[in-house]
Amino acid sequence: MQTPAAFLRRLFDRAVEVADPMRSLPDFLPPKPAGRVVVIGAGKASARMAEAVESVWGPCEGLVITRYGYARPCKGIEIVEASHPVPDQAGAQATARMLELLAGLGQGDFVLALISGGASALLVAPTQGVPLSEKQAVNAALLASGAPIDRMNTVRKHLSRVKGGQLAAAAFPARMLSLMISDVPGDDPAFIGSGPTVGDPSTAAEARAILEHWQIDVPDSVHAALQRDTGVIAPEDPRLSRVENRIYAAPAQSIRAAAALADGLDVRLLGDALEGEAREVATEHAALARSIRAELAPGARPVLLLSGGELTVTRRGNGIGGPNAEYCLALAVALDGAGGIHAIACDTDGVDGAAEVAGAIVGPDTLAKAHTQGIDPAACLAANDAHSFFAAIGDQVVTGPTLTNVNDFRAILVIPDEAS
Repeated sequence: MQTPAAFLRRLFDRAVEVADPMRSLPDFLPPKPAGRVVVIGAGKASARMAEAVESVWGPCEGLVITRYGYARPCKGIEIVEASHPVPDQAGAQATARMLELLAGLGQGDFVLALISGGASALLVAPTQGVPLSEKQAVNAALLASGAPIDRMNTVRKHLSRVKGGQLAAAAFPARMLSLMISDVPGDDPAFIGSGPTVGDPSTAAEARAILEHWQIDVPDSVHAALQRDTGVIAPEDPRLSRVENRIYAAPAQSIRAAAALADGLDVRLLGDALEGEAREVATEHAALARSIRAELAPGARPVLLLSGGELTVTRRGNGIGGPNAEYCLALAVALDGAGGIHAIACDTDGVDGAAEVAGAIVGPDTLAKAHTQGIDPAACLAANDAHSFFAAIGDQVVTGPTLTNVNDFRAILVIPDEAS
């Protein structure tokens, strides 16, 4: 018999496994076109996607940008590593080279774009007049603000020369197929990696309103850039007429795969596109789990609650944390040692926040472990220090690079009392 913690970890591992590009991408890859073929890409899964492409098509010409530590061996496609979640000079230089690669392509050429979560930070080409250092500062402020990913990406698009369809426009008149792994609630292609191959109807005024709403102070250069028309490409622009965007892997597939492993349990899906403040969602889920357990008769089937999406954290303290670890800590605090309830929350890319930690596991003994070591859970939560909390009690989930990214995975296992 598996322990609850081992069972939950197995569910998470399965969710990651089915989203591995080596397993999932080849079925969506067309026969290699005749003529010149260029492969480009960006994101935490993009190097693995490139590896999958070459496993089918053989060596290809191209350039892909991924996160430091996420490179994969490719025979023809060049893999460049850069910084995530805050962009760096390596990403900027690689993006400039990618634009050069696309320049001059003709109508008979074909571009395969490989886009996954993380492309927003890895594709770096600040709009005219905005230095990279000031773009970095805005990006960091957005990440700490608690703003939803779609709001952050709207701002990013209007401060970029590649996002919001501009990368695809740079390849016109070549034909382009963009294969995407979704890491955004609702699976809107326009928000995966800030939509470098997808047109966007938003305006600079909307980007200004988002910054104002989330009280983000920005440099004068950013104010100036958002006062003029930016380069975001409208969906109906003719330069996007030869682009096909296709999502081939999404959170729902991973959640269904995990559910399939829970044979004999009462599986309840809470949704694959949950958003909100991590600690607030955790409090709601704790109340739901308590309510379910109170209604379970002794010996009844255990209940498994599964959910995906992307939660956010409004940074209040200076601790080390991320949405999944903060969700777990807030869940543990709200459960207050309630029996029979176990949980896991992890980011499928293996990186929760900026830490090289996927997430954490919670059980009825979580708070007791902390108290034994003199750790105050409420104080850690107030300081956004969830990763330190779970590191201290030995309940972190550390995977290393998973080479995919279908967003957060959460599972709560509710076990009834044994029948007497």
